[in-house]
Amino acid sequence: MKYLVVFLFCLLGPLSEAQKGWEVGGWAGVSYYFGDLNTRFDVKHPGPALGLTGRYNFNNRLCLRSSFNYGRVGADDANSTNAFERERNLSFKSNIFDLTGQFEFNFFPYIHGSQDDYYTPYLFLGASIFRYEPTTEFNGDRVKLREMGTEGQLPGDEYFSLSTGWAYGIGFKYDINYYWSINLELSARRLHTDYLDDVSGVYPDMLELFNLRGPDAVALSDRSNDGIGELGRQRGNSRENDSYNFIQVGLVYYIGSLQCPSISKGQK
Repeated sequence: MKYLVVFLFCLLGPLSEAQKGWEVGGWAGVSYYFGDLNTRFDVKHPGPALGLTGRYNFNNRLCLRSSFNYGRVGADDANSTNAFERERNLSFKSNIFDLTGQFEFNFFPYIHGSQDDYYTPYLFLGASIFRYEPTTEFNGDRVKLREMGTEGQLPGDEYFSLSTGWAYGIGFKYDINYYWSINLELSARRLHTDYLDDVSGVYPDMLELFNLRGPDAVALSDRSNDGIGELGRQRGNSRENDSYNFIQVGLVYYIGSLQCPSISKGQK
């Protein structure tokens, strides 16, 4: 622990040619989901994604950044190469609204307007809070799966639509000129929920689900052709939580240091 404190102190301390200041910008790209309905890390079905970001540079190595991000994710068992998953026949889509804070570390000194230090790869680590709502198409309509209790959740006991996760990834910054820079980034979220896709544990008692939620809930819990949804049979893998990723290209504007105006002292 003491070595980490010393390391951060060295980074935050005065550096030669250190450059403090703010950056603001936006980004666009694609989003990916990995979980119970995409167990083989299929990347052939991305969703759109975009966001706004603000960054404070403590010096030319360490930054603090926050961002508000949107992504659309989904998956369909029909695209799986696994026989059980194709028979399971589940699918979902969800909009994700994500608020993230993270620390970034530049591998190289990074100084806006410098002829030498105008680019750097970087790493980051932080935390996210996000809202999601898995839905699926059913009888021509889009249905909210959380409200159906598809794994036997009692009314009022459904999983939360707000959750958290760890944010981490890699990126590359490149100055266009003194004010503008391009940021390329691969950003991942390791979630604290396994219900991004509405799938986690086992099939419930269908008779009990019928009595609690009605026939539509039963039909959405087991969408297989051969009725594989027996009580206690595996529906998902509750031992591993879901995740989503962003691949993004951002355009960022450097504002520089913002200082409050000094108050003039009155003459005696």
